[in-house]
Amino acid sequence: MTERLSVARAAHHAREALEGGDPVVGLTVLESSPGGPAAGERMCVWAGRHAGTLGDANLDAAALRIARSALADDTRPGSAEVEADGARVTVYLEPHAPPPELVIVGAGHVARPLCQVGAMLGFRVTVLDDRPEFATRERFPDAAQVRRADFADPFRGIRITPRTFLVLVTRGHKYDFEALRGILLGPSLPAYVGMIGSRRRTRAALEALAAEGIAADRLRAVHAPIGLDVGAETPEEIAVSIAAELVMIRRGGTGQPLRDRERVADRWVTRGRGAAEAEAE
Repeated sequence: MTERLSVARAAHHAREALEGGDPVVGLTVLESSPGGPAAGERMCVWAGRHAGTLGDANLDAAALRIARSALADDTRPGSAEVEADGARVTVYLEPHAPPPELVIVGAGHVARPLCQVGAMLGFRVTVLDDRPEFATRERFPDAAQVRRADFADPFRGIRITPRTFLVLVTRGHKYDFEALRGILLGPSLPAYVGMIGSRRRTRAALEALAAEGIAADRLRAVHAPIGLDVGAETPEEIAVSIAAELVMIRRGGTGQPLRDRERVADRWVTRGRGAAEAEAE
């Protein structure tokens, strides 16, 4: 039987998740039927393991199914019913996951406003550059970390996960290309990878990567040229364009103007004209 989980230990697991560890769901008993676990008993559940117990193997198994479903669905905190062998338990589920990571490769003019906007949007921002005078805390006060990196291997010591949003905005296209190449040759892709550059340079880069045997589905995953078309020109505007695309990918948006999608004005005008014509008749 798994040992009981203390409040302090449960809080430790939650803090680990929030600081970049594996997502976890905390599960606490609120009330139960007679003979069931006492209020306050708790478990912590990860994708492939768990800690704590409700005091019964069948109840634990039922709780694990509910908690892992909450992990998979990115469920908000709330109560749920757990049943097994005639026992009914009300539990409180509280998912804990690290914030999405925004890794900006390059610390130039676009990176500064993008770091600021990214932090405002809830990303944990990391900025990488090979120039010590650019990779400074003074230039990027909103970043979680600013690191000097060798562009020959920019992601050494950087954990790239399905929660990582990767933006390549270095001072030279060759550095962007090499970083992109390293990501596409890796075992798994981040949630988002975008590379700045013109249509011509983007096409040349993708053709070169295809010639190296990188699969077409991986090449199609690259957002290049980067950002949404908002007519951006200044570094700040380009940062907004990129950030808008990050939100679209993260939240499942379309990038379509809401006015065009909802057509509120068109419907109102049409309905108003129809009503006016009916009154005239």
